[in-house]
Amino acid sequence: MRTSWRASLKWMTLLAILAGTPAIALAFDPEWTELTGERDFAAWKGPAGDWFVAGNAILDPSNPKRLKGEPGSGVIINGATGKTNNLITKDEYGDVEVHLEFLVPKGSNSGIKLEGVYEIQIYDSWGVKTPTGSDCGGIYPRAELKPKYHHIDDGYAPRINASLPPGEWQTLDLIFQAPRLDADGKKVANARFVKVTLNGKVVHDNVELPTPTGHNWTKKEKAKGPILLQADHGPVALRNIRVRAR
Repeated sequence: MRTSWRASLKWMTLLAILAGTPAIALAFDPEWTELTGERDFAAWKGPAGDWFVAGNAILDPSNPKRLKGEPGSGVIINGATGKTNNLITKDEYGDVEVHLEFLVPKGSNSGIKLEGVYEIQIYDSWGVKTPTGSDCGGIYPRAELKPKYHHIDDGYAPRINASLPPGEWQTLDLIFQAPRLDADGKKVANARFVKVTLNGKVVHDNVELPTPTGHNWTKKEKAKGPILLQADHGPVALRNIRVRAR
């Protein structure tokens, strides 16, 4: 019986995982799409603002609330001050799995938004005893912009605080299920975060979202949308950003 190249790669992936080499397995899996880029931002809508490519990110020795880049490629950093353009993918996704690694300095704030409107927080939550929806790994609360920005619910707190100290690389894995729409565009099933894993610990399991998060909660929901990386609330470095449709 003939075996297709795709089937062969899947067997190679399985064998690599069983051998304890998941990173190698991931590299061979043809279903994953790499978004980080080596030296450019080809996967993202431009312009990229103050984002730049580095080989690594470290805490600025003169300011623990800032990041510095080291020479090389594979890591993206949102400028010297951490206040620049959000990154938005050119492609749109519905049901999707996302893997990324991030590093934040002391007190920093970022996030990843599926379809541009369903946010998982990236935040310096090291040492927080009782995390909320605004902490790292939380599903961000709904909010209103006027008369002054404020939350109108609590969002969904992570089950545990799985955050690492500022200046350390952390890992976030998401499985997202898009809202279901009928032929007329009417929503018939809510979006869900099927699973969210922060630093190897499950912080959300099958959480249903009646609306988008943040101030996007009144927006009409869609079957697909871009992935957004928040870049205007504080310094963040990211690497190994991968997605695959489910």
